[in-house]
Formats: sequence, structure tokens, C-alpha cells
Amino acid sequence: MKTEVREAALISVAVALGGVLLGVLWWWLAPHVPLVGAVVNGDWVVYLKDTEGEQAIGVDGTFTLLALGFGVVSALVVFLLRRRGGVPLVVGLAVGGLLGALLAWRVGVWLGPGEDVVARAREVGKGVTFSAPLKLGAKGALLAWPFAALVFHLGLTALFGPRDPEPEFGDGAYPGPPAA
Repeated sequence: MKTEVREAALISVAVALGGVLLGVLWWWLAPHVPLVGAVVNGDWVVYLKDTEGEQAIGVDGTFTLLALGFGVVSALVVFLLRRRGGVPLVVGLAVGGLLGALLAWRVGVWLGPGEDVVARAREVGKGVTFSAPLKLGAKGALLAWPFAALVFHLGLTALFGPRDPEPEFGDGAYPGPPAA
């Protein structure tokens, strides 16, 4: 049991470190939400340049799709390395996926444009378009990686995992029909 828990902790850390790559990919592939600054009554205000744009939803969708892909890949790698499975291994995979998603979210926000949009609007000037900070609006997307990893690992285990031997009829494991 100690060995399984140690392997699960190692897998959890390794999967979580994949969050750095997910965060970089999210920052690179996510659509930019265009903002524009204006001066109203002497104060700077920031508006969406395209009020009917779908870029903000695209940011969440990009994160979710990348996280689903990372979940499938991490489950495949864990299955190929530890085919016999076990509860600690699956818990380590789920915890690592959740920590990786959290790390990816923070890395993407850190790499993206700054959080102070009013200061950015002042910097670029009135009426000039600039990108909004990278923001994850749908926090449930953080669960995409662990759920995808668990479901895919379960499927791989069901299809290709080691099987328990079938009991032989009459060896005591299966009592057979009652005597008449």
C-alpha cells in the first residue's frame, strides 16, 4: 500500500506539472477580447470593442478543450506506465489533473495582458483597441482535466486492463445447482 501511495503522489506531481504547458498553450491559442478606452466626463472608461463578440466564450472554450485533451493524454500515459491500476493511482491522477488545471489557469493569467485595463487604456490612448486580460469565466472548466482523465482511464482499464481469472465450475468458488 505504501508503494501505491508513493506512486500516486509521484503521478499527481508529474500530472500537475503538465499544467504549465497547458497554461502556455491556453495563453497562446485563446482568442483576444478587444477593448477600447474612452474619456467620459473626464474619467477613463473601458468598453468592449465588439459588444456581440464571442471571444470571451472562446477563451473559456479553448481552456476546456485543451484541458480535455490533457486529461486524455495524462490518462493514457498513466495507464501505459501502470496498467494494473489501483485506487491510489486513480486518486493521484484526479488530484494531479485538478492541480494542473489550477496551475494552468494561473500561468495563463500571469502570461496574458495586465489586469488593470484602465491603466492600459490610458497607455495606448483614446479609441485604440487593446486586449483584455486573460480570464476564465467558467470556473467549472477547471474540472475538465480531472474528469476527462478519470473517464478515459476507466475506459482503458475496462477494455485493456488485467482481468481476474474466471472461477472454474465445481472448484468451490461457484457452488453449482442445488442437489435434488
